[in-house]
Amino acid sequence: MTRKVHFILQGKGGVGKSFVAALLAQHYQANGRGAVVCVDTDPVNATFSGYEAFKTRRVELLDNGTVDSGRFDGLMMSIVSEDADFIVDNGASCFIPLTKYLFESNALAVIAGQGREVVFHSVLTGGYGLRDTVAGFDWLAENMPVETRIVVWLNEFFGAIEADGKTFEQMKVYQRHQDRIAALLRLPKQNEQTFGRDLKAMLDQRLTFAEARGNAQFNLFSKQRIAMMERQLLEQLRLVA
Repeated sequence: MTRKVHFILQGKGGVGKSFVAALLAQHYQANGRGAVVCVDTDPVNATFSGYEAFKTRRVELLDNGTVDSGRFDGLMMSIVSEDADFIVDNGASCFIPLTKYLFESNALAVIAGQGREVVFHSVLTGGYGLRDTVAGFDWLAENMPVETRIVVWLNEFFGAIEADGKTFEQMKVYQRHQDRIAALLRLPKQNEQTFGRDLKAMLDQRLTFAEARGNAQFNLFSKQRIAMMERQLLEQLRLVA
């Protein structure tokens, strides 16, 4: 079984990167894929670290705005030496420094040479963040090696992923990079009074779906909705994890 290294990358904060990381972690736990190591490199908002269920490692990659080579090498050595899949949630402030360092140090080739597969996850969001998140995906696709897999997440929480009447699949940036996209996954907008309320309560407390389903705070109908969201969201990950 080929071990995979998932990097969740986006240059804008607050778009759902840690939620994507948490979904990946839950998918691995639910499907008996063996050891999975969760890593939080966000120097500002350590959301991923807040999930007790994942035993997330906190790694500070930046020192005064630049990547600390010793810490970076330590993380890379863990990735290539440990018999585990890795999920790395990266902060917005680390986006450009980390991706450049990965490229300049030829880290992706080294990881691949050790039998690991690298998967980049780029989160796009509607509303006010659309332009910035599309630009982040564009930068990633332009600068990463052509053999690198990129999974695009369309997060509709702030609105539809549309501009000038065009969906993401109709935009020039998609057409330019569609050969680079391994999968296009969706985080659909939830009804704020039902599914959305339950999901917000889960996220606020950093609970997994399984923990929420076993939590007395959630009533029978909330647990049913949580189970429905779990199936809907995690089923997509069979394509990439």
